[in-house]
Amino acid sequence: MHNRPPFDDVPKAQRLAEQAFSTLHRFLHVEAVSGVALLVAAAAALFWANSRYDHSYHDFWNLQLSIGFGDYFFSRSLHFWVNDVLMTIFFLVVGMEIKREIHEGALSRFDQAILPLIAAAGGVIVPALIYLSLNHDPAGGRGWAVPTATDIAFAVGVLALLGRKIPVNVRVLLLALAIIDDIIAVMIIALFYSTGLQLGGFAIASIGVLGVLGLQRIGIGSAPLYVLPGSLVWIGFMVAGIHPTLAGVVLGLMTPAHAIPMREPPLEVLSRVLKQLRSSDAVNAKDPHRLERPLRDLRVAHREILPPVSRVQMALHPWVAYGVMPVFALANAGVGITGADLTFGGQLVMMGTSIALVAGKPLGVVGASWVAVRLSWCRLAPGVSWGGVCLVGLLAGIGFTMSIFISMLAFSDEALLRAAKLGVLLGSLVAATLGLGWGAIYARWR
Repeated sequence: MHNRPPFDDVPKAQRLAEQAFSTLHRFLHVEAVSGVALLVAAAAALFWANSRYDHSYHDFWNLQLSIGFGDYFFSRSLHFWVNDVLMTIFFLVVGMEIKREIHEGALSRFDQAILPLIAAAGGVIVPALIYLSLNHDPAGGRGWAVPTATDIAFAVGVLALLGRKIPVNVRVLLLALAIIDDIIAVMIIALFYSTGLQLGGFAIASIGVLGVLGLQRIGIGSAPLYVLPGSLVWIGFMVAGIHPTLAGVVLGLMTPAHAIPMREPPLEVLSRVLKQLRSSDAVNAKDPHRLERPLRDLRVAHREILPPVSRVQMALHPWVAYGVMPVFALANAGVGITGADLTFGGQLVMMGTSIALVAGKPLGVVGASWVAVRLSWCRLAPGVSWGGVCLVGLLAGIGFTMSIFISMLAFSDEALLRAAKLGVLLGSLVAATLGLGWGAIYARWR
C-alpha cells in the first residue's frame, strides 16, 4: 500500500509549480489586471496601425478564414470571426451577469435597483442628446448610441486601481449601472441597428431555443452539449438580420440560476463517494471498471455544487477577459492617427463622441441620481456619498469595448467609423484619467 507523501516530501519543483499556478490563478481574477490587458491590446493596435507596417494590420484582419464540410464552405474575414463569433462569447457572459444580478444580486430587488436604473437611464439619455446636438445630419446622427455604453471590465478595473479605500457600495453601484447599461445597449442594437428582418431566421433560432429548453428539461448539465442548439440560435439571428452576437445574450439569460435537481444533494454525494473511495480496494488496485461509477458521480456532484449561471460564467471569465476582449481591442482599436484627414462631419462625430463620454456620462448619472433622491424615489446606499456618485459617473464614461462595437454597427462609411473610434478612445482615456484623479481625492478626503 502506497500513501500519498506529505507536502514536505513533495519534490521542490512540484511545490514551486503548484504555488506559481495558484498565484497565477489569483492574479487572473483581479479586475484591474483584465483592464490592463485590454489597454495593452488597444495600445498595441494603435502602435501597429500607425507604424510603417500599417498596411499589414489591415491586411491581416481582412484575411479570409473558411470552415467547410464537403461542398459547403463558410468563408469570412478574421474581422468577422472576431466581431461576430468571438464577441458572442462576450455577450454570453454579459447575459449571465444580467441573469445572476437579477436573480440574487444588485438587481434582485426593485428598491435596490431603482437608483442604478435611473442613473443608467440618465447616463444614456444625456450623452445621446449631447452627441445629437453636434451631429444633425443623418449620416453622423446614426452614431448617437456610441457614447451611451459603459465598458464593465475597464471601469471596474480602474476602480480597483484606487484600492480598498473606496466603499464597497460604490463598486456595487458602478457594477449595477454598467450591467443596466449593457441591457440598454443590447436593446438599442436589437431595435436600431438590426435591419431587413427575415422570418426564416427566427424559425431557425426558435429551433435552437427549443433545443436548449429541451436539454434543460431532461436535466443535462454538461455545457458542451449546448453548443449545437446555441449555434442554431446564432445562425438564426444572422439569417434573421439581427446581429448574431445577441444570441449570446439570449443564451446567457436562459442559463439556469439554480443547480439541476439531483436525487442526492451534491455535498452528500461528494461525502459518500470520498468515503467509498477511502474504504475501497479498487483505488489501490487501480481497477478502472470499479472506479468508473464513483468517479463519474464525483464529477457530476462537483459540477452541480454551483448553479450553471455561476459555474459557466466563472469558467468563461478568464477566456473573455484575457482572450476575447483583448483580441477584439487588437482587431478594432487600430485607427490611423498620423496623417488622418477627417472631414468636417468626421470631426463632429469624434468631438460628439468624446465630449458625450467625458461630460455627458457624469452629468447624466449624477443629475438623474440627484433628481431621484430629491424626489424621494430612492436614497443613496450606506457608505455612498455624492462624491462616490460623481466617481461612478466619471468611470461610466469609459465606453471602449461596447462603444467601439456599436460604432461598427452605426457607420458603414470608413471615415466616420474611424472618427467614432478615435472619439471613443480619446473619451475613454480622458474619462479614466479623470476618474483616477477624482477617485484619489475622494478616497483621501471622504
